Amino acid sequence: MATKRRKGPPSNETGQEALYLKSLSDRQVNVSVKLRDGEVVSGWIEYFDDMMVRLTREGRPNLFIYKSQIRTITESSVSARRASREAEQTRQTV
Repeated sequence: MATKRRKGPPSNETGQEALYLKSLSDRQVNVSVKLRDGEVVSGWIEYFDDMMVRLTREGRPNLFIYKSQIRTITESSVSARRASREAEQTRQTV
């Protein structure tokens, strides 16, 4: 008689978080990061790993933020870094 294998609860990890953070990082999208204490910081995600993200900010110190301290990450509609780069490239070609 074959024994039934019990399935455990579904994993909390789907891999989607890493894909989303990689997309934000590759595109250098400006994001607002709301922390668990209510503080909001803005910049773009330059690096991330299993435990933290590095938020790079223009004219301000970069931040290493533990993921456990992040409540939400919201992307802006247009990346300010990308827009300034594109404007610079346009000026150079004219």
